[in-house]
Amino acid sequence: MTLPLNFWKLSRRRWLALLGGTVAAESAGLAQNIPAAGQPQGPGTAPPLLLRTMLDELSRVRQLRLVSRDQVYFVEYALDDADSYTVSATLGGLLGERRNRFRLPRVTLRLGGPDFDNGNYILSDYYFGSRFDPEQFPLDDDYNALRQGWWLATDRAFKGALEAIGRKRAALQNVTQNEKLPDFSAAPPQRLFEPPRRIKVDEAIWRNRVVSLSGIFKRYPEALESTVDFDFTQSTAYLLNTEGTGVITADNLAYARVRASGQAPDGMRVRDHAVIPALDPAQLPADLDLQRTVTSVAENIKALTAAPLGANYTGPVMFEDTAAAQLFAELLSAALPAQRKPVGEPGRPVPFQASPFEGKIGSRVLPTSFTVADDPTQKVWRGRPLLGTYAIDSEGVAAQAVTVIEKGVLKSILSTRQPARDAAASNGHARLPGAFGAKTAAISNLFVKCAEPVPAAELKTQLLKQVADRGKPYGVIVRKMDFPSSASIAEVRRLAAGSSDRPVSLPLLAYRVYPDGREELVRGLRFRGLGVRTLKEILSASDTETAFDFMGNGAPFSLMGAGGFVYLSTVVAPSVLFEELEMEVATDDLPRLPVVPPPPTA
Repeated sequence: MTLPLNFWKLSRRRWLALLGGTVAAESAGLAQNIPAAGQPQGPGTAPPLLLRTMLDELSRVRQLRLVSRDQVYFVEYALDDADSYTVSATLGGLLGERRNRFRLPRVTLRLGGPDFDNGNYILSDYYFGSRFDPEQFPLDDDYNALRQGWWLATDRAFKGALEAIGRKRAALQNVTQNEKLPDFSAAPPQRLFEPPRRIKVDEAIWRNRVVSLSGIFKRYPEALESTVDFDFTQSTAYLLNTEGTGVITADNLAYARVRASGQAPDGMRVRDHAVIPALDPAQLPADLDLQRTVTSVAENIKALTAAPLGANYTGPVMFEDTAAAQLFAELLSAALPAQRKPVGEPGRPVPFQASPFEGKIGSRVLPTSFTVADDPTQKVWRGRPLLGTYAIDSEGVAAQAVTVIEKGVLKSILSTRQPARDAAASNGHARLPGAFGAKTAAISNLFVKCAEPVPAAELKTQLLKQVADRGKPYGVIVRKMDFPSSASIAEVRRLAAGSSDRPVSLPLLAYRVYPDGREELVRGLRFRGLGVRTLKEILSASDTETAFDFMGNGAPFSLMGAGGFVYLSTVVAPSVLFEELEMEVATDDLPRLPVVPPPPTA
């Protein structure tokens, strides 16, 4: 539903009046002044129909009462009204083209009170009854059909919450909690209304572009598999809750993605990829730059298939430019979000892995020259747009800049409205739907700064000096990590099963650097024991910084295509040198080469 800009100018004051007086609460803690169903709305003052159905149905939540000690004290309605266009090609041939239009609703309902509710329990998100509400809402702006959807979704959320809080209370009678925390934290209401907008995409141009780009791989028979994709999803996100928060924001994402893999003479699979995300297709690189990107991936596959197998190694390792930013993105995106173990059933294990930063506030986690800040309010860095910028998070909390590490010491973590051990309240970083009745925090624009950097050329000199001092035949430079990963799910499972700690993605481009400065690409290496705790062993950092844009999704290695939701982030970091890291050769069974040579592709 697209409305002219003057509509929004006329209705903004009316909107603030509608939502501004909402939190005159009764004993159940519900908003009283949200417009009731059927309340007349004059021309130029009515909210968009989607949000009007949310307002009208939310006004009936007070009727959700049973003979129970637990009453509804918080309800949140959210909906993504989106459409997407995807096109994919290989070797100059169109693989697929898809258009999709959808409306995804989400209802969050809390019973009890902030100190104890139906959240933070292993079965908080599970509903044992029959589901009658649709997973997707109607695409037509039919008021009655949309109201029906919200009604059924609220009914299911209410019944699920009743069962969850009862089971949670029973479980707590048989387990002992070492640390009792509230289940929800307060947040002031926020109001942000951006006009819904749709960007016109010339599908024919992108179809031809993707097909043409994929044809570059015809010149590289070493690439046994290759695809080029383009995807553009544009969405209007709606959020309304009983505290008086009302938000409408544009939430767009475009990306071009190149993936390829090959097979070395010994059977080892090698791969490379490039993903370029943007908020608007117009911000993606021009044709010539995209051709260079595709050619670079193809050349890397060709070089990797001919590269020698690496060897087990312990010694100095340098992460250069993009690889350094990827390393910080991977390690800190997993460690910085607040996490809380849910209440479980007695005798049943809880699928929960604690953050390596849990309980580390005040401890040194990086060298004393390093400071790390996460700032979703910053829009530009050195003239380039930052992808992790937003005004209000997915819980309706205003975005906040947070200095998480100062002079090497962990000062804060990224939090949501679910209190955790080191975070009593939200600092505006809820960005993904989570588990156990809570949202998940994530990084936004992450800036890694070193107060005592050295010139980039000096960093490589230091690497070679470490090699000489230790009597090593060579050092290692990593120039690209597999993050976000293009691996298969089976490979991710093998990596996870082979590590007792949280594993780190593989280095895609790793080079031996000999004392005379000569470099040699090697393949088949992976890290052993590298994790967020290793960061405090960084020896030095460069005075140049690299920005790395990526799409995270909460899956291991942010595996491409995993998860139904993504968050955008930009990480800015210098190149770094470690005095000592361990690398080992993968020992997986290798597939055999094809029986006959490939047919000609060019």
